[in-house]
Amino acid sequence: MVHTTELTVFIVLSLAVTMIGFGAGRWRRAKLDHLDEWGLGGRKFGSVITWFLLGGDLYTAYTFVAVPAAVFATGAAGLFAIPYTIIVFPIVFVVMPKLWQVSRNRGYVTASDYVKERFDSRLLALAIALTGIVATMPYIALQIFGIQVVIAQMGVNVDLALVIAFVVLALFTYVSGLRAPALIAIVKDALIGITVLVLVIYIPSKLGGYGAIFDKVAQVQAHQKVKPPATPVNYLSIGRAQYAAYASLAFGSALALFLYPHAITGTLAARGQRVIRRNAVYLIPYSFMLGLIALLGYMAIAAGTKPLKASGNNGIVPALLDNMLPGWFAGFAFAAIAIGALVPASVMSIAAANLFSRNVYKEFIVPGATHAQQATASKVMSLLVKFGALAFILWVDKQNVINFQLAGGVLILQTLPAVILALYVPVLNRWAVLLGWAAGITTGVYWLGVEKFKVTTHGFPIAGPSNKLYIGLVAFGVNLGVVVVGSLLAYALGARRQTGTLTEADYQPVAVG
Repeated sequence: MVHTTELTVFIVLSLAVTMIGFGAGRWRRAKLDHLDEWGLGGRKFGSVITWFLLGGDLYTAYTFVAVPAAVFATGAAGLFAIPYTIIVFPIVFVVMPKLWQVSRNRGYVTASDYVKERFDSRLLALAIALTGIVATMPYIALQIFGIQVVIAQMGVNVDLALVIAFVVLALFTYVSGLRAPALIAIVKDALIGITVLVLVIYIPSKLGGYGAIFDKVAQVQAHQKVKPPATPVNYLSIGRAQYAAYASLAFGSALALFLYPHAITGTLAARGQRVIRRNAVYLIPYSFMLGLIALLGYMAIAAGTKPLKASGNNGIVPALLDNMLPGWFAGFAFAAIAIGALVPASVMSIAAANLFSRNVYKEFIVPGATHAQQATASKVMSLLVKFGALAFILWVDKQNVINFQLAGGVLILQTLPAVILALYVPVLNRWAVLLGWAAGITTGVYWLGVEKFKVTTHGFPIAGPSNKLYIGLVAFGVNLGVVVVGSLLAYALGARRQTGTLTEADYQPVAVG
């Protein structure tokens, strides 16, 4: 049955955001047939816009749908997302300003542009670009799935509504480029801020307060009926056997986050190094908000909420909102979730498209392509990437959608030596980095295959007999070992430092940011 009030509010807010998206091309008017303008917003975003943009593309349907669903299904183990977002910002503060500076000085649009010149290797740059594109697919799929579960909760034909949302996203991204999600991110954060504030006050008040919520969760934990070999869920704490998995998921995810193309795109669009450093500090409140949102998983347990059968545990937040909120505000909250998925999906598709146009199309298909030709290639590729993500949603197991992001992290983490270590370690050898990348990708994909791509942790002997580790971090360890040994061996045999065409001056500021 269609929930008319919820749907009406949802449609009104969605139409308003769509109009903003299409009008964004006129904001700070520029020639959008130039890749710098379409794909990086002219590199002119200040602290405020960058804060909204990075917050918009880092805090996504993963935040509002996947994390509470993980807490609902797996208990405290799902809270690993909170420390990981805390760990990541000191890394950003130190590393990303340097990458921004060399990219500004040399006109780089993607991380692979840097890799190509740093190692003087088109092949290594291609490997990094393809990894970024493939790793982004499941992340975009997670955003589309977030929209899907919201639509389903309102009783709408999911396939039809999903196609409409998909077409709207594709069109305003194509027309307005990065300006669209940057402008919409302001609206998105306002909607989500209001929603979270209401949810963390209103729902607990109806359930008797937070003390009553945690008491109810403890009762549910105490009365679990689990058939062997399954084990009871630790809702309020993690057991000793979960320590390694929890820590490795948090640390591995933190290392991976700003390697994603959309995070690098949001960073390179900033006006200066100061903007990036400020945002590494100012984005921390988002981690606090993530913690509040994660509590929705516990609220759902205490309320006895049951998600729609078609959505499974992943639909627990929409089901909770539908059951606990007045219809009009449920529609408001659903719109906030959907818009919160549209913004990052747009940035992700733009970032992946930039990788294709700069490091595949320009390098191997149309050498010497003009900026206008690159911009056109990016626009077309941004559509194809979305279709790939939609196919991912249709064919891949959606039992635990948080693994969409974690599986992408297994892949993107293998680009760290080429993109980040290369900023600081001049003795890295191009062939060692390429072999390390291949070893890491092979290791990660193999163990994901062993787990049938359903989970991203596996029991490795190094962690003890009953402990599991994040596959991405183990694969990165293999990768790093190959890089270090190979580079030291090459250096010992007399290989020169491979800095490509870059000099120390390329890393230095040419103007105050």
